Amino acid sequence: MGNKNSSTSENEAEASSIKSNAAKNNRASAGNTDEIITYEKLAERRSVDRAQTPFFRIMIGVNILAWISMVVVLVLFHYARPELITGLQEYWGIEGNTSWSEEHLSAMTIMLQVCVVLSLISIVMRAKRNRRKTDSFGVNLFILIAIAAISLITLVTTLGL
Repeated sequence: MGNKNSSTSENEAEASSIKSNAAKNNRASAGNTDEIITYEKLAERRSVDRAQTPFFRIMIGVNILAWISMVVVLVLFHYARPELITGLQEYWGIEGNTSWSEEHLSAMTIMLQVCVVLSLISIVMRAKRNRRKTDSFGVNLFILIAIAAISLITLVTTLGL
């Protein structure tokens, strides 16, 4: 009888030590899978396409707003400029508006300033986002800021705003 009890207690001790070792191995392997970085984990790291992220959408929205402000500037320029008086109008004595519209000019300068600021914000956002060699450069923003800056400089120098 003594042998049966001792063998049973030895079997129970072995079983409990095996269970505790298995539990330790499971915890260790669970910890190791979090620490081990595989190619599959890197590939699945970005579950959302870069073009669908909120930052990208905001950046595109700011870019579109900058171009819309430039279109508004062009419309304001059309209404702000003086009328062209042809030789026929002068011959018949028809008078036309020969001065710039101050209201439209002030709105135009404000919109040009908004365009420059929005372009700068979009350029900075694009610089923060683009880290790969394959990312686009955003030449349209530099063209837009150049047009807006030259227009502002021209308005200030010629009309003294």
